[in-house]
Amino acid sequence: MTQQVTQNANLAQLSAAGVSVWLDDLSRDRIETGNLAELIATRSVVGVTTNPSIFQAALSKGHVYDAQVRELALAGADVDTTIRTVTTDDVRAACDVLAPVFEASNGVDGRVSIEVDPRLAHSTDATVQQAIELWHIVDRPNLLIKIPATVAGLPAIARVIGEGISVNVTLIFSVERYERVIEAYLDGLTAAKSAGHELSTIHSVASFFVSRVDTEIDARLDAIGTPEALALRGKAGVANARLAYAAYRRAFESGARFEQLAAAGARPQRALWASTGVKNPDYSDTLYVTELVAPNTVNTMPEKTLEAVADHGAVTGDTVTGTEKAAQNVFSALSTIGVNLPEVFRKLEDEGVEKFEVSWNELLAATSEQLIAHGAKS
Repeated sequence: MTQQVTQNANLAQLSAAGVSVWLDDLSRDRIETGNLAELIATRSVVGVTTNPSIFQAALSKGHVYDAQVRELALAGADVDTTIRTVTTDDVRAACDVLAPVFEASNGVDGRVSIEVDPRLAHSTDATVQQAIELWHIVDRPNLLIKIPATVAGLPAIARVIGEGISVNVTLIFSVERYERVIEAYLDGLTAAKSAGHELSTIHSVASFFVSRVDTEIDARLDAIGTPEALALRGKAGVANARLAYAAYRRAFESGARFEQLAAAGARPQRALWASTGVKNPDYSDTLYVTELVAPNTVNTMPEKTLEAVADHGAVTGDTVTGTEKAAQNVFSALSTIGVNLPEVFRKLEDEGVEKFEVSWNELLAATSEQLIAHGAKS
């Protein structure tokens, strides 16, 4: 009872509307200081997502990792082993903090995501191999393995799901690619069923990136510069996500293929709104939360966005169901005035993979320097 009383009202209302609140951040400091547990108790947080940029930021700040890096250096660990050990230790610890949520939600929430090495984004076999490896290293049932929705990632998603492993599909930008992600999930469930896996224990979310769509399309609208173009600024990201939710409902609420799998215990692959930190100061800092409220979805937020919603987020119930036609009208208007949408989505995917690779390479370089420094002290 105490926990319910202490929850922030706005975030509790968001949860009550069917949106699972996940934190898009993790560090050892959050775990060891009790900050993550506090967010669970007071901010309705029921999950955590990580990515290479988050780990790079965490390991570059302070000295909380120094002792472990020193120990690994003395043991002769290389840089890849060090990063894998440090990051999987953090994720395992976060899984343990969230274990009561996992149990209470019957496995739906209480989830923590860890991403395969972004350098593998265009290699199906290497992605599958590392996904299985990470699953066994972390060794927690509430883990999600993040696999990018690249062309090479799609068959990897199906194969990893087929192994009975839960997956967070990341870097989804277009509805067309999202529909292929859904098919990969259903292919994986079919394979898992054939292999004798318990379908009810396999969970998946599809991470649809929101703010980056507006950033890219707004720049193109500004370049076009007509009143019609400028009037469309800030509308594409939300419209895109709303179209994705319509695709989700078609596949998982009325799709014959999923209906057959559901009869065997399969769970729907929930839509997750990612990249929900607002990048344009002209827009409401809660835009990608309050305009994307829908049942059976996830919104993973950086802490700044989480606190903005807690402070002044106006949650008025479902803001997505029934908006498909209006959202499609936005995209029709964008095409009419000359925005090349397939080009936009290709660019966003390429940049997404590249950004994570850059962060990973920075993490490799910084960790390598730390290993050398600690090794020299020995």
